[in-house]
Amino acid sequence: MEMKSCLGHLSFYMCGVAIFQLPLTPFSLTVSSVSEHSGLSGCVAPLDVEQGVYVQDINSPLPSALCLGDCQLQAPCRIQKCTSDFVSLTSHLNSALDGFDLEFCKALRAYSACTYRNSKVCRGNLVYHSAVLGISDLMSQRNCSKDGPTSSTNPEVTHDPCNYSGHTEANEHQGGEKAIPTYLFCGLFGDPHLRTFKDHFQTCKVEGAWPLIDNNYLTVQVTNVPVVPGSSATATNKITIIFKSYQHCTDQKVYQAVSDDLPAAFVDGTTGGGDGNTKSLQIVDKVSGKYVEMHARYIGTTVYIRQLGHYLTLAIRMPQELAMAYEESQDLQLCVNGCPSSERIDDSGHLPLPVRGQVLPQAGAARPWSAYTLETATAKCHEKMLVKDIYFYSCVFDLLTTGDANFTAAAHSALQDVEALHPRKERWHIFPSSGDGGVGKELLAAEDSSL
Repeated sequence: MEMKSCLGHLSFYMCGVAIFQLPLTPFSLTVSSVSEHSGLSGCVAPLDVEQGVYVQDINSPLPSALCLGDCQLQAPCRIQKCTSDFVSLTSHLNSALDGFDLEFCKALRAYSACTYRNSKVCRGNLVYHSAVLGISDLMSQRNCSKDGPTSSTNPEVTHDPCNYSGHTEANEHQGGEKAIPTYLFCGLFGDPHLRTFKDHFQTCKVEGAWPLIDNNYLTVQVTNVPVVPGSSATATNKITIIFKSYQHCTDQKVYQAVSDDLPAAFVDGTTGGGDGNTKSLQIVDKVSGKYVEMHARYIGTTVYIRQLGHYLTLAIRMPQELAMAYEESQDLQLCVNGCPSSERIDDSGHLPLPVRGQVLPQAGAARPWSAYTLETATAKCHEKMLVKDIYFYSCVFDLLTTGDANFTAAAHSALQDVEALHPRKERWHIFPSSGDGGVGKELLAAEDSSL
């Protein structure tokens, strides 16, 4: 039997395989994208009309399936509806947030059940078979069990007002178009080095109490103290976070950490906020006294706080629409606008070069000494960080400034937090040549010659 279109040079089976090899994600598994991304538009065509054998064109609304004899007796194949329901249930999910695997597996099981109900009427439909294989592949990748709870095919039923990912879904049903939330990252570590929501990298003095974030949902304030006498460099020894009350999801919760006291509870002694088994706000004690995480589901926000040596580091991921929800009077936010120019230690992103391990002093101050030379500081940082990005050079600068080896771990952990929380992998590393952060040309040249 002569085959048409791509079936003219591929077997019926191989034509299906070409579709099955698509990256089957919640956003690429729609019928239209199967044809668009595979380049197989019109791939499936009538095989032999005289023999009554017919396969539905992939670009058509899929009202029928492969059938023998009188196709009018066949019920319509509803694989497109199964796929649409799956997309509706998963397109708002974010893999970086808690509960992703649970919800994704529930949606996959619902998708699988839908395909099973359509197995007879869709048995000759290539999109159906691609979906079946795709479901199996995704369940294997996500370690989903075949048995378990399934998602409702009515998204409104599963809407959770205390889960930020559900806010976007609710907006769609109110007439708006569905949009995947954009997330922002901010981090503070070391001497201190600040990475803003705009991925600008700065080194600042900011001695005393300063707001990192101050919007309608969250306030984060840090307190910095001088690291060594005679230097303008400071480091963080206190962090205060206020999760503001939000509907019935949580009452206001205040968290406070100081050097040598990193609690795994809010100041009122609780470890979470909200009712029920699934807390909308929760503190997770990752390493006792050294590392805690805070997960605020109701605002889609994650916070990491670490103690390394005598000082604290912070990293936060927050949806852009919430991070930018603040009044005019709240414009002093280091994560949003960076440090005031009068508080910058770096010069347009370039760190000053200490001389022979000596800290650049403030005017009239005694000149302290670091235990590290440029060569030894470079070697020490190279043990933890192989990529010569701004985190590497910040490590070198901090060792030369303070002589405290804990700043090496701080820089390394800060980069790990970026990799865990920053939504865009291509922006994880900032290099001195980018202009967003860097060191003096002398330090670059000297560092290269020392390796």
